Amino acid sequence: MTDAQAPAKTGTNPPAPAPAGVRTAADVVTPELVARLTKGVVGSGRTANHTPFTGETLADLPESTPEDVALAFERARAAQAVWARVPVRRRAAVLLRFHDLVLERQAEVLDLIQLETGKARLHAHEEVQAVAVAARHYGRRAAAYLGPKRHTGAIPALTKVTELRHPRGVVGQIAPWNYPLELSVGDALPAFAAGNAVVMKPDTETCLTALWARDLLIEAGLPAEVFQVVIGDGPVVGPEVVRHADYVSFTGSTRTGREVAQGAAARLIGVSLELGGKNAMLVLDDADIEKAAAGAVRACFSSAGQLCISIERLYVHEAIADAFLERFAARTRAMRLGTSLAYGADMGSLVGERQLETVARHVEEAVAKGARVVAGGVARPDIGPYFYEPTILDGVEAPMSVCTEETFGPVVSVYRFTTDDEAVERANSTPYGLNASVWTKDARRGREVAARLRTGTVNINEGYAPAYGSVQSPMGGMKDSGLGRRHGSEGILKYTEAQTIAHQRLLPMAPSFGMDDEKYAAFMSRSLRLMKAFRFR
Repeated sequence: MTDAQAPAKTGTNPPAPAPAGVRTAADVVTPELVARLTKGVVGSGRTANHTPFTGETLADLPESTPEDVALAFERARAAQAVWARVPVRRRAAVLLRFHDLVLERQAEVLDLIQLETGKARLHAHEEVQAVAVAARHYGRRAAAYLGPKRHTGAIPALTKVTELRHPRGVVGQIAPWNYPLELSVGDALPAFAAGNAVVMKPDTETCLTALWARDLLIEAGLPAEVFQVVIGDGPVVGPEVVRHADYVSFTGSTRTGREVAQGAAARLIGVSLELGGKNAMLVLDDADIEKAAAGAVRACFSSAGQLCISIERLYVHEAIADAFLERFAARTRAMRLGTSLAYGADMGSLVGERQLETVARHVEEAVAKGARVVAGGVARPDIGPYFYEPTILDGVEAPMSVCTEETFGPVVSVYRFTTDDEAVERANSTPYGLNASVWTKDARRGREVAARLRTGTVNINEGYAPAYGSVQSPMGGMKDSGLGRRHGSEGILKYTEAQTIAHQRLLPMAPSFGMDDEKYAAFMSRSLRLMKAFRFR
């Protein structure tokens, strides 16, 4: 059933209409496209992916075995040795060319992202923005991040110290389904700039988007063998990626992240993990209610809530709670759900049956235990098999699952508070610590509250985009939300090994000029006091 044919439920806007001449899955995912994108993928079996808009098969794909994964790493390792010798500025230039190609060809990848994830086109465009920003940043800054650094030596003027950065080798990347462009190639770009090769395992259901990005990077000048893709079931292929990699980058659930970390620890290799979240938005008593309500719609329902940094808990000061909730609910009920490959829909589909089951279970359990549905609360099979209306719950309390477990869908629970201290305490009362949002007209107050929240990023007067889009700054999770950071210096230096080279000149680090051990010790003690007095670091 198309958007234009799907009937509206009472109390909801009609689905976004499909423009005349709109493209279909068959128009976009042609046999020629699939053949081009899967060229070079190591896979001796066959699998398929599907579109959540209809549930139909999108493409027949090669499936990788453990032996195929080993072969992909073998190819990547040979190519990496050559790639690492390419000057960093030439490696970075590939990213800048890729930046231009992504923006020029964005219509192609927007179609793929929508078809593979079910998200609305504007939400798909967030991925294009994020990848372009990351490509530009590391294309411009990689040489500065990776260049030799001079440091003060053990004895000033006598010890010359240089810090070098070497690529780790072959990075194993396990990418999720929810942001198949940004969380695949977006994380790989700094690894390439640092001189590494990458063996990526994207989610099978969204691998065409990652393969499209690989194809474009090769066009931009990246050697094909440097970027290997393996496709297959996570429990089969994922551990093999960890087993062969020199470093692992993983984005996904906290449960699987622990398993990845254990596998990496057993091999004494580094790992970065972006994991789950139960992100909170705090609306203080002086917030602009209209702006906060509009921001809450973006923060809670972008990509149908299937965004690691989206908001699932909404804390509102009791003095403005009723007014805020009225405006927030009105905006939520006005949202249009749609499947067309065009701009206009406010929200798309959940990615599949498991996500739909989790969302429905959380809502139904909460209602059975006394929560109230303010907006939404029902599936929309009339639009597509995995559509669910954007949902606001009031009166949520423990031990309702939606209170503490990550829903990862278009569901938000509203809570009331009386003081900033109470709001901060309740926002922090979760094992997760990925993202948070604070709304206030008082900038200083907003910064003070933000600094008290135990999350890797906090956005003031917006939900998630400003912090994530500020790529010079680190982004990642605290507590059960992960290890390591993407973006900024940490986002590229994690893909390197640091080496310190110290050149001792003129005098040894030992007794000299006829000093015995005792005189040398006294001399060094005086020198250390002088270095402190002269503020040497």
